[in-house]
Amino acid sequence: MTTSSTALDPRTLRQAYGQFPSGVVAVAAEIDGERTGLAASTFVPVSLDPPLVSFCIQNTSATWPKLASAPRLGISALGADHTGAARSLGSRTGDRFAGLTTHTTAAGALFVEGAPAWLETSVHDTLEAGDHAIVLLRVHRLIIRPEVSPMVFHGSSFRGLAAVC
Repeated sequence: MTTSSTALDPRTLRQAYGQFPSGVVAVAAEIDGERTGLAASTFVPVSLDPPLVSFCIQNTSATWPKLASAPRLGISALGADHTGAARSLGSRTGDRFAGLTTHTTAAGALFVEGAPAWLETSVHDTLEAGDHAIVLLRVHRLIIRPEVSPMVFHGSSFRGLAAVC
């Protein structure tokens, strides 16, 4: 069914934005011995020199202020098998890491096991953007596992990629 609208209300915008698939990442750190993290579907590579990536976070997030002050943040690109992880990391209550195996660096960056990519980052800058903030992160180290298929968020659903050719 085709929908046509000139309304820019939140429901219509969310539906339109949902037509653009995006990867899903966990943004996490160990802070004072506690695993802290969230899921973001707005991850974007930004620059090769210097190595920068970004994601967007709602201004109402209660988790981001805790993570923002961490010396290092772990970005785990979630894999096709991480649907449960994406849901728990995106929840507002409960243990967001229940059932997940994680690894923490000496600097506190926290990573989800089985992810196609890990990027150890630090906050480079934060820009106001309406009801969200754009967070620019500097990449310090990374590990990639190209054999692991990534997760995609599209049409308000988590999905895997299908081979086309």
